[in-house]
Amino acid sequence: MSKRDEKIEQYTAEAKKLGLSVSDDLIAKVTVGLGPSIYKKDSETVSCSQTSELETVKKNFLQKKLGLEADDAKFDAAIKKVCEEMGTSNRNKYRALFYAMLTKEFNKESVYA
Repeated sequence: MSKRDEKIEQYTAEAKKLGLSVSDDLIAKVTVGLGPSIYKKDSETVSCSQTSELETVKKNFLQKKLGLEADDAKFDAAIKKVCEEMGTSNRNKYRALFYAMLTKEFNKESVYA
């Protein structure tokens, strides 16, 4: 099994453990799309309390990757919802899961088709 497959397995298991309603297929596609960043401990997770990181999520993922129009109120609400669904005290908010949840939240699964 490749390292990437191990990560996909890890993320799908985490999603099931947290009770997240996101498909294994979407998790796998988002993980592949993230490339080598999933292997770096500091970039593998998202911190919901770090505003600079959340701004990067808005610009680089929501706007550039998903092609959404800039809307801070809408973005903030979606990010807050995902943070809560993944558990506010959960320190392992894996980026692949976080992005998959945001993709689902904005009905942009077609980006990963």
